Amino acid sequence: MRRAIMAGALALSMGAAPAQAMTVADFLAKVQALKAKGPMALLSPDIGLLKREVDSASAAYRADLAAAAAAGKRPRSCPPPKGQVKLGSDELIAEFEKIPPARRGISVTSAFAAMMHRRYPCR
Repeated sequence: MRRAIMAGALALSMGAAPAQAMTVADFLAKVQALKAKGPMALLSPDIGLLKREVDSASAAYRADLAAAAAAGKRPRSCPPPKGQVKLGSDELIAEFEKIPPARRGISVTSAFAAMMHRRYPCR
């Protein structure tokens, strides 16, 4: 019985591994699918999925900036403080759509960081 419980706990802990990063191509495909649904898109769980993906990319970007500052390195970009960056979903989608189709295999996290580097260069 004890072994069965331990095996179950191990299986559950293995299932908690982080998901693979979403690519820009996957992100844009989900966006287009949601647009095609019209008002019914509001009922789709993909809206939450896309929001979490962008939130995760933003958090990773901010964490990289903090790590560079803590290490005494010059940051790659200098955005306004958290909460002061105004970036709407249409702007973000437009930025991702500027990425050539051949390069859309990059992660949303990488594309988000590259966009922030372009938008907020250090002066």
